[in-house]
Amino acid sequence: MNADPNCIFCKIVAGQIPAKKVHEDDHILAFHDIQPWSPVHILVIPKTHIVSMAEVGDEHAELLGRMMAVTPRLMRELGVTNGFRHVINTGRDGMQEVMHLHLHVMGGPRPWNKG
Repeated sequence: MNADPNCIFCKIVAGQIPAKKVHEDDHILAFHDIQPWSPVHILVIPKTHIVSMAEVGDEHAELLGRMMAVTPRLMRELGVTNGFRHVINTGRDGMQEVMHLHLHVMGGPRPWNKG
């Protein structure tokens, strides 16, 4: 798998940095966000290093589908029963903070209303 030795998410995938994992398979990893915006806030990342959605091509369609498809089950398992939100920030202007593609999945009361 392609990895960036300076990327914090690649280090999490490699087991060099701990994370509170909720799902892992051969292609993706999901874990709790350390700065949550909602009662349940997980990140779903590809194990291979893709910088952002701007780097995604047709060859990534199955991977992106897998990232989206796993989230309903994960949110149910985490107790989210009244809906959830998906957010992917892309690039600096899109407010992406970690330059490794990641899907935020937020649930619980008003997950988009931080504070």
